Amino acid sequence: MRILIDIGHPAHVHLFRNLYFKLINNGHFVLVTIKDISIAKILLEKYRIPYIVIGKKSDGILGKFFDQIKFGITLYKIARKNKIDIAIGTSITIAHISKFSKITSFVFDDDDSSVQPLMSKFGHPFADYLVSPDVLNYERLKSNHITYPGYHELAYLHPKVFTPNQEILNDIGVKIDEPYFILRFNAFKAHHDIGISGLNIEQKRYLVNTLTKYGKVFITTERDIDEEFKIFQLKVSPEKAHSLLYFATLLIGDSQTMTSEAAVLGTPSLRCNSFAGKISYLEEEEKKYHLTYAFLPTEFENLKHKLNEMLSNKDLKKEWQVKRNAMLNDKINVTEFFYDLISNFFITKSIEKTKFDFKKFN
Repeated sequence: MRILIDIGHPAHVHLFRNLYFKLINNGHFVLVTIKDISIAKILLEKYRIPYIVIGKKSDGILGKFFDQIKFGITLYKIARKNKIDIAIGTSITIAHISKFSKITSFVFDDDDSSVQPLMSKFGHPFADYLVSPDVLNYERLKSNHITYPGYHELAYLHPKVFTPNQEILNDIGVKIDEPYFILRFNAFKAHHDIGISGLNIEQKRYLVNTLTKYGKVFITTERDIDEEFKIFQLKVSPEKAHSLLYFATLLIGDSQTMTSEAAVLGTPSLRCNSFAGKISYLEEEEKKYHLTYAFLPTEFENLKHKLNEMLSNKDLKKEWQVKRNAMLNDKINVTEFFYDLISNFFITKSIEKTKFDFKKFN
């Protein structure tokens, strides 16, 4: 089987890297393409995954429109040259090229359609298969919409595929059991981020000033960091970020992905942005498993109250590990499911969504 994996975001390197190696180790040809994103390229190189760059992403909505045309043409040529059978990714691009070729596309999407209307309107209808967490069952109703009990983050942070490396503590100068905090600030540059806001400078300042009273503070951000916060900027290799997050006392920020990563690792987290209350998988992590808490920017006073409550809890991490285990009992090893899905399609050339035995992926 000849497979193309298209990477559009650094998180997607993690999402598909275990699947990539499982496919390679089972004799399949796998080609990785990537948008020109520096962190994503660094991660691929760290994991020794070869890749082809298909272009750079623009920030503006008009630029993104023309980017899609360019990406589509480039990816189609690459796929045709390499005789690709199956294209895997989270992008509109692979859905589009599958409609103009014999390629079968699997689009792995964990966002609600209301949060990303452009993808829902111009991407989903063109995908051969749309694969999502089952928390989205309410809108993934078609026969080619496959859902599973898990989250994207469990493709690389499930205990069966991830073991935290305690040496990260030496890298950041922190002792075992010494409290430290991670602040994550998002750039909000994706098409679905238009009109979305996160933490402002005053709120960031409050968090830094508060948390430094309890332990060390490390800040990570997608773009340039504010000058006054540069002394807190995180300086570790990006492939070590999940071990750093696992041992952290608390994560606070305005990022969706890193909040969910903290949740599946059992690290307490607080999120503040305009997406609060709108993203189903994060709502499940909050309302069902109580692993994270979300607040709108106008609700920052409520976030402060919750933060003080958590900082006063001496058993915070222990309680979150209990909550994490309850979540893991309901979920699966997502990479194993992804591999089973793709390999079974290669054999049968079709998928019946009612045929999955998810127990074998626990």
